[in-house]
Amino acid sequence: MIFCATAGPKADPPGLTDRVVGGPKRAVTDPFLDDVRRAVDADLARFFSRETARARELSGDVLLVEALAALTMRGGKRLRPAVLVAAHRAVHPEGTLDEVLSACSALELLQTYLLVHDDWMDGDEVRRGGPSVHAALRAHVGQAQLGDALAILAGDLGCAYAWELLLDAQAMQPPRADVLRAFSAIQREVVLGQQLDVMGSPDVTRMHQLKTGSYTVRGPLRLGALLGGASLHGAALRALDAFADPIGEAFQIADDLLGTFGDPKKTGKPAGNDLKVGKRTSLVLAAEQRLEDVARAPLTKVLGNATASDAEVASASELLVSSGIRSHVEGRLSALVTQAETALDEPSLGSEGRERLRSLAKVMAHRSA
Repeated sequence: MIFCATAGPKADPPGLTDRVVGGPKRAVTDPFLDDVRRAVDADLARFFSRETARARELSGDVLLVEALAALTMRGGKRLRPAVLVAAHRAVHPEGTLDEVLSACSALELLQTYLLVHDDWMDGDEVRRGGPSVHAALRAHVGQAQLGDALAILAGDLGCAYAWELLLDAQAMQPPRADVLRAFSAIQREVVLGQQLDVMGSPDVTRMHQLKTGSYTVRGPLRLGALLGGASLHGAALRALDAFADPIGEAFQIADDLLGTFGDPKKTGKPAGNDLKVGKRTSLVLAAEQRLEDVARAPLTKVLGNATASDAEVASASELLVSSGIRSHVEGRLSALVTQAETALDEPSLGSEGRERLRSLAKVMAHRSA
């Protein structure tokens, strides 16, 4: 099935349309995760079909909807929805995916909104193996400033869509204040985390907890648990929070490793991209803490240098390996996973949901680089 929304009389924007629903084929790493992915992809396809018609009726132009649909449907393992569903099952073993499906899709639209703005702020031209939204819109309109303005609007529209989808969830009827506050907290925390990131804060752990942990693990866990009837002050939610923080940091560390050592064919980004854009990753922080200035020279030469050559990037990456920085960071990742798994021993959590979360923890923390 092909998702193809058109922009009225205009030609289809390059990189925006004719996407296969669900993005490129992905290997099944976990049957549960794959079931959630298929259900969420189908729900998102229905949503974008509806919103394309609505946008055409309201404004006569579906360009922004197309931009969001292209990025959302192009890829992603739907890990955040799977975390939400697993938490829902952990506190409500009889719960069904249908009860929280729209909330799962809301998380994906929230992520799309954040990615659109994040790519623009970081100057990233590629996302999920295709053009980032601002890059595609710049190419379509032929003007950088206008393309960027449209990308910001597309992100804002994605945020509005995320809230609409949350309110559509069966488990949200009637709307529940605790769930609304939890969803609002995700957005608030990730924005503050992004502020720390763009300002180059040395408190990388706090930045990770806010920017990544909030909307990747802690937020989806809380949404799933609350939609399943968990008490705000109960043992189950405390246990899930204790699981969330280390796994959120582990997920970010895994992302840091991919951003530096990942295969571009798998990551959809150039090799060493995080180094060239100057991201203060866990690898960079460890190098600053453990290596003398002279020893860090190959890394310093590349960090934040968009014109660094492939050879210079390779030299910096090799330094991170030969100096033991990569091994040190990988050791931290493993310790965080163990810490998180221990938190799931809480008796009030259902066995199925607990095991789903343990399985997802390994998927999130041990993505292949």
